[in-house]
Amino acid sequence: MSTAAPAPGQMEPGPTDPQAAEAARAAAARQAQLAARWSDACLAAALFAVDPVGIGGLNVRALPGPVRDIWLELLRELLPAEEPLRRIPLHIADGRLLGGLDLAATLHAGRPVAERGLLAEADGGVVLLAMAERVARNTAAHLSAALDNQEVMVERDGITARTPTRFGVIALDEGANDEEQVPDTLKDRFAVLLDLNDIPYNAALPADHEPITIRRARERLRGVQVPDDMLEAICGTALALGVDSLRTSLFAQRVARAAAALDGRDAVAMDDVSAAARLVLAPRATRIPMPEQPEDQQQPEEPPPEENQDDDENSQSPEQDIDKPLEDVVLEAAQAAIPDNLLAMLKMGAMRSRSRSHGKSGASQSGSLRGRPAGTRRGEPGAGARLAVIDTLRAAAPWQRLRQQERAAQGTGSDVLVEVRQDDFRVTRYKQRSETTTIFVVDASGSAALHRLAEAKGAVELLLADCYVRRDRVAMVAFRGPGAELLLPPTRSLVRAKRSLAGLPGGGGTPLAAGIDAALDLADGVQRRGGTPVVVVLTDGRANVTREGIGGRAQATDDALASARAFRVAALKALVVDMSPRPRPDAEKLAHAMGAVYLPLPHADAKALSGAVQAVA
Repeated sequence: MSTAAPAPGQMEPGPTDPQAAEAARAAAARQAQLAARWSDACLAAALFAVDPVGIGGLNVRALPGPVRDIWLELLRELLPAEEPLRRIPLHIADGRLLGGLDLAATLHAGRPVAERGLLAEADGGVVLLAMAERVARNTAAHLSAALDNQEVMVERDGITARTPTRFGVIALDEGANDEEQVPDTLKDRFAVLLDLNDIPYNAALPADHEPITIRRARERLRGVQVPDDMLEAICGTALALGVDSLRTSLFAQRVARAAAALDGRDAVAMDDVSAAARLVLAPRATRIPMPEQPEDQQQPEEPPPEENQDDDENSQSPEQDIDKPLEDVVLEAAQAAIPDNLLAMLKMGAMRSRSRSHGKSGASQSGSLRGRPAGTRRGEPGAGARLAVIDTLRAAAPWQRLRQQERAAQGTGSDVLVEVRQDDFRVTRYKQRSETTTIFVVDASGSAALHRLAEAKGAVELLLADCYVRRDRVAMVAFRGPGAELLLPPTRSLVRAKRSLAGLPGGGGTPLAAGIDAALDLADGVQRRGGTPVVVVLTDGRANVTREGIGGRAQATDDALASARAFRVAALKALVVDMSPRPRPDAEKLAHAMGAVYLPLPHADAKALSGAVQAVA
């Protein structure tokens, strides 16, 4: 029996590929998720335009590009044109930010004349903070104080003034990795945390919000009420997500009020609270909520599938949503917006919080000779110290009238325009980053060689490449047999480091105490030369050779813990990588005694290990 041939351009029917169908469904779900994230980003811009002062600010994490430009253009269109919009440069001086002495006017008038700062000029408007991940600590502190007190207090250059100011902040976070973050003091005062990095250009569609809608929402915002059950839903959702800050719950309530005003309602509804949970609570979640099930509750057996089962589920889902408690509905909305890599982000955040300094370079050092300018101090120029002329004139300007009166009473120096005395001298302070030296302490004993010495060598090679990119120095210490050996002194040569690592043999006992002592001595020498040492110990933690080179597991363990406690007293940054096939308590106990971060190698790939080292350093 013959079959009809397919028409031209028509594909032959064939069996469906389950993997292709699954990939298509995953791609569709991904597109829907990106569209929902962009919709929430546009909604956040509209809500901020409705109540910039109440919301406090938006933290927008996105690299410069068309998606961020589209979002910023939308925000500018929604904000009223008559309200001020000020941009804060990265290295802004305190005098320009807060206000202070107007030097030219003061010298002309012969009396202190104050000038308004940028924060005072932004009263009633919005402040745009560029490169917020690199903002100076003093700038972040001044912004936080102005947001909390809604005023700018100036006490400098002989001027004391309080200027009321109320504004919202748009912080543009251009961090390229997890290490570059906006200071927590600012993020705690921003209601919404957005991330636009993964949103493609084709998903950034025009929003439906109009400026006329924003004006009407602003007029309606004052009369919007929040029912008690909505407040209970916000607080219950924050508790379920592990958000303990009361400020966050207050921000969620303000965002819900702005959402109700934007939709034309006089009272907050469930949709408004769900939007607040997605925008405010979900990005700050510290745990994934688990459904509570009573122990005595038994799951009923599922009925056999029927042909009209899908139709029954579709018809019953709205009723089921209505019957759900309000808190559960809001919690589901927030849980859908929780990042997929929440647990990994929390783990790396814990490592960053345990490290004693931030940044990819060494610790900062202050001085008066070289580096980046970091303010001024009172002092005399000379011996390498440079005179700060403008700050010297600022210090002398408020006293010119008194000094003129003194000269007139003495009858001398009537032609002097500006009198500068020794107490007025200001010299420039400089801040520079010290050089980081990463010291690798590798366990090359027989147990390590039997287990995972080859994998540890591969991980160290990747870390060496990262150190070369950051222009850090590297050193290498190996311990096996009777003691420890310095394989490579501090160097920048990647070739020498890889050659020393490749030629490292394995075998013998585990003199763990000798390895820690050698690392401590090497790190002390690095510190004496003005560097910042970071010690990475790769071991299984099972010591069996004492300091004297004699076998004995009990005494060797005591010696290793004593060396670890001495290492902790030195307050050095360290990371202990467990090389054992399965994580054991020996290495974790050693890390605790050293005051180091513990990371098991079986659970860490090369990227995670490199990120852990950067977080510690």
